[in-house]
Amino acid sequence: MSDELKIAVFASGRGSNFEAILKAIQAGTIKGARIVGVISNNSGAGALETAAKNGIPAYHISRRQFEADSDFDSHIVTVLDSLRANFIVLAGYKKRVGPVIISRFRNRIVNIHPALLPEFGGKGMYGEHVHAAVIAAGKRVSGATVHVVDEVYDHGAIVLRKTVPVSPGETPETLAKKVLEIEHELYPEAIRLFAEGKVTISGNTASILP
Repeated sequence: MSDELKIAVFASGRGSNFEAILKAIQAGTIKGARIVGVISNNSGAGALETAAKNGIPAYHISRRQFEADSDFDSHIVTVLDSLRANFIVLAGYKKRVGPVIISRFRNRIVNIHPALLPEFGGKGMYGEHVHAAVIAAGKRVSGATVHVVDEVYDHGAIVLRKTVPVSPGETPETLAKKVLEIEHELYPEAIRLFAEGKVTISGNTASILP
């Protein structure tokens, strides 16, 4: 992708991954990208505060504000167009992205999942539910996955993965902490690769160019 990445971040909570990406851009680790706006379905999201503190346009857009899903999606698209966004980063966004948005931004929406996809993905697999499932399955290794978003939960092309050991006596809380630390390394790295035009996507496969 040769053009500048104009990133819209979707977040529902604290937005620590959004902060990690923002810091990497501010530090010059990620070049050719900027965050043009933050959208949250939660009016109290810390991500909105972080955006405001950094002079980034912030929007609270909730499904409850609209009569139909189509109106909700249409409004988000209008906001994205006003921001001239050409890339979407999901950073703890607890709302399914509508098909209209996915189609409009095909292969230009990414998410980070707190496990090694394709295992431990799908509907209901978020937050500590994921870590509990990993531990219950007796896995010795877990991690995080950056993937492209398509119409199926946690199904799109895998861009990057990073692992962490699952220690004896691990709890969902301790594993969550380990995984979040590597998410803060992995997500900025993935965005850097997109910004440098090094990610190619064919079907459900992503390749990294040298």
